[in-house]
Amino acid sequence: NWMSDEPAATSTVEACIERGANAIAVRADVADESAVAAMFDRAADLGPLRVLVNNAGILHQQMRFDEMTVERWRAVIDVNIVGAFICAREASRRMSARHGGAGGSIVNVSSAAAYLGSPGEYVDYAATKGAIDTLTIGLGKELAAEGVRVTAVRPGVILTDIHAAGGEPDRAYRVAPGVPMRRPGTPEEVAATVLWLASEAASYVTATTVDCSGGR
Repeated sequence: NWMSDEPAATSTVEACIERGANAIAVRADVADESAVAAMFDRAADLGPLRVLVNNAGILHQQMRFDEMTVERWRAVIDVNIVGAFICAREASRRMSARHGGAGGSIVNVSSAAAYLGSPGEYVDYAATKGAIDTLTIGLGKELAAEGVRVTAVRPGVILTDIHAAGGEPDRAYRVAPGVPMRRPGTPEEVAATVLWLASEAASYVTATTVDCSGGR
């Protein structure tokens, strides 16, 4: 799934195909219920759904909470919470034994911000990630006897483009000295954690989160 960066989506599909996987990219705003349903229907062309990685997330310019607008909050909540809820619901309907599914794994992407709070920068973003942690616990327990595991990864300071969206492209390097491992993490390190959580190697893990934050 992609929303705004078509070249990145295209290159990701090409990389998957080069490695022998069948892949497609579907444009959908995860906050749009009908668009998400259509995306899942397209994904069915690849076979039965077994894994959902709930990875869509946005943030806005760094600022104090008392400077934020309701419009900003609603935009962040629509993608980070409502979007994640819609995707998790659609996956549940397809994977749960209650609905005739063969089981599977939902991996939510939370953030260390959920327990750090992101004061002075992204309190609203941090709050949405706290909601993802709660979703993971509640839905994980609800689906545990229906063949669906629900887990989350909480990345810390990671080298991605999301920092530029907040107005500080090099933020990861500024914050890195406060990380016990003294460096930012990489997308590949987060991806490896997601892959483990989605795999049979984590078959007895559900309704919980794994921190990938360098000890922060």
